[in-house]
Amino acid sequence: MEGRISSKRVLSTKLLSEPQKKIFTDAKIEPVAYDAIQIEFLDFETPATIKNAIFTSKNAVYSLKNSTANTLFGQIQDCYCVGKNTRALLEEIGQKVTKTTEYASELANFIVKERKNEVFYFFCGNLRSDEIPTRLKNAKIDCFEVKTYKTELNSVKFEQKWGYILFFSPSGVQSFIAENNLNDATAICIGTTTASEAKKHTKNVCIAEETTIDSVIAKAISLVNESNI
Repeated sequence: MEGRISSKRVLSTKLLSEPQKKIFTDAKIEPVAYDAIQIEFLDFETPATIKNAIFTSKNAVYSLKNSTANTLFGQIQDCYCVGKNTRALLEEIGQKVTKTTEYASELANFIVKERKNEVFYFFCGNLRSDEIPTRLKNAKIDCFEVKTYKTELNSVKFEQKWGYILFFSPSGVQSFIAENNLNDATAICIGTTTASEAKKHTKNVCIAEETTIDSVIAKAISLVNESNI
């Protein structure tokens, strides 16, 4: 009996919206949620016009949208992004999205193969993955980084053990591990990059079907239900 109770303990390292909480409660699961990382938007400068812009997170879009440089949105010709939610946010503010991929490695492959004579501006955070800058540099493609936000770890110590822990970024994993151990918990990750970080600390790692929060939630509910059959 105790094993069943423990297996249903779900921790989300990102605060959930009310509709997302309802998905859990409808499945008779009461998750605990907190923000393992905090975002601080930064001041930055950009050229007056940009032909090609890269976005790998919604935070970069939010930062640019809310900054004093927000008039730049009318001066970007083509956007290249990672994730359908990032694409949706860009399109919501009137941007033309030329290419969307699920992972940064896929976007890097596309640019190296199809846009190797272009110049890019990469709007990103201070803890951004090396995947795109390294690949483009090795291919001799000009890529200028614009740091638009800073990610800070918000580490919290938990006394209880968890059956499943939901992770949405490598920095989220780092934040949790700074004060806790994964022990026997299963890390449910939003994508392969986050999973790679989690695998440094446990062998119990699952990856959501899609790189969305809802997909991570769906994976968690599926695993909880399987563990309680």
